[in-house]
Amino acid sequence: MRIDILTLFPEMLEATLATSIVKRAQDCGHVEIHVHDIRNWSDNKHRKVDHRPYGGGPGMVMMCQPLHDAVQEVERQSNIESSPVRIHFTPQGEVLKQERVEQLASEQHLLLIAGHYEGIDERVIETLDPLELSTGDYVLSGGEIPALLLVDAVVRLLPGALGNCDSADQDSFSKRGSEGKRLLDCPHYTRPRVWNEKEVPEVLLSGDHSAVDKWREEQMVSRTKSRRPDLLEQEEVDP
Repeated sequence: MRIDILTLFPEMLEATLATSIVKRAQDCGHVEIHVHDIRNWSDNKHRKVDHRPYGGGPGMVMMCQPLHDAVQEVERQSNIESSPVRIHFTPQGEVLKQERVEQLASEQHLLLIAGHYEGIDERVIETLDPLELSTGDYVLSGGEIPALLLVDAVVRLLPGALGNCDSADQDSFSKRGSEGKRLLDCPHYTRPRVWNEKEVPEVLLSGDHSAVDKWREEQMVSRTKSRRPDLLEQEEVDP
């Protein structure tokens, strides 16, 4: 997989992309990640990429030309035959869920657009026609943090990216349980056996794998019912 990220602030991304699971996945060749500074495609000597909004109002708006030219050039430079999935992060977009992450993890090429300031000129959004995603009902200063969030969520699903191939299948929101629902994960415990007068559940020490599996599924269902009952009511929707 190849992931290209277009941003005005590459320094916000580079350190995080060079650590932990995402770094290991790159080192092992499971994913290529390239960060591009949109200012490099500005057509003026001051590398200006934004201007005051028509109609007045606060803030600045990213202009069409630099972003459009950046997308076109980056797509030409890539070594992927298929067209990339263009993604724009905005509070007005589809709320990101695990089903969408799983679908994106099956793609060959993602191109992430991290906007900033008051927003992006609507004309270039209409022209590029990206998939618009939101990470929740709140507003951030830009799309850099959502881009990092999506990269991490997608990369951990790539074959070989995690040390244990079963790890991603056992995360919250993966299909779990006898009915194949998307459940929250169960509680986890490690050494010591007793800490602060709290003991590890006896079943986890029993060595009975079927009993452990049954306990974990019961815990997943119980937690989901109490914390996210909406997950049990949802029907699977093809993203």
